[in-house]
Amino acid sequence: MKIYQLLFLLFATATGVGQAVYQPRDTSYSIHTTYLKVSKSHPDVRPVQVQMYRSVRRVANLVYTEVNGERPLHIDVFHRKGKRRKRPAVLLIHGGGWTSGAKENLIPMAVELAKRGYVTATVEYRLSAEAPYPAGVQDLKAAVRWLRANAPAYGIDPDRIAAYGCSAGAHLASLLGTTNELSLYAGNGERQQVSAAVQAVLNIDGIVSFIHPESAPERTGRAANAWLGKYENPNWREASPLEYAGADSPPFLFVNSAYPRFHGGRDDLFVVLDRYNIYHEAHTFAGAPHGFWLLEPWFKPTLKHSRSFLKRVFRH
Repeated sequence: MKIYQLLFLLFATATGVGQAVYQPRDTSYSIHTTYLKVSKSHPDVRPVQVQMYRSVRRVANLVYTEVNGERPLHIDVFHRKGKRRKRPAVLLIHGGGWTSGAKENLIPMAVELAKRGYVTATVEYRLSAEAPYPAGVQDLKAAVRWLRANAPAYGIDPDRIAAYGCSAGAHLASLLGTTNELSLYAGNGERQQVSAAVQAVLNIDGIVSFIHPESAPERTGRAANAWLGKYENPNWREASPLEYAGADSPPFLFVNSAYPRFHGGRDDLFVVLDRYNIYHEAHTFAGAPHGFWLLEPWFKPTLKHSRSFLKRVFRH
């Protein structure tokens, strides 16, 4: 926690000011910090820059839900200007090990997909320091409901909503997709009558099983333990998307680095999807580090794979 966040918390505790809505967020995981880390071993990489287009409109920091009526959670919507017609929507979920990161990290991808005719949304969700598992999953289900409930306002086709996530966000996107028909993560928020189902998942280097042998490094890592509790906790199985994969699962895209740790359970998921003739595809960047989606030369190929997959499954 940064010092200014700690001072504010101490002030709020002493005075009663801001306790209902202020929550410290670890935003240390960003495009810039990823660049600084990766450039040590890949000196030719470049951080992705946001390029805004005249054809794309951004509506920033809309409140999609208020936890317990007190804690607002925010979403940014990007869409093409002009006459609105029903377009597929993509909810973009940032990574950061469930402990850090910010929705702004995925603005470059959101803008590029919006330019190509999708309605995109980057979303804030509660991180582990504020509220551990399953709070963040419940938040994202609420975000999907918000998109579907507000479909007419932004020209969204409510029958074509995809979840796009990176790293921890990829795991969360996968959990959204494999629990489409379950009430496990419904939470107690508003719009419970609105479906939280997603019709496609784009998993950018995220695990789909915490208990798979390939995911063993997570068991001793700080991030997963902070979010799920100790490994003996049943949360580790419950939070594994692979456990729920079946006939109701949507099509999946995987774009991966070269490290098996970051796609633990992927191949087993494909076995299940094949059983039900559900479309899936995977692309691996040889030699790419984790975090590649925030950097060139990998951002544009990731965009290309994402666009191609969405075009295939949504015919748009």
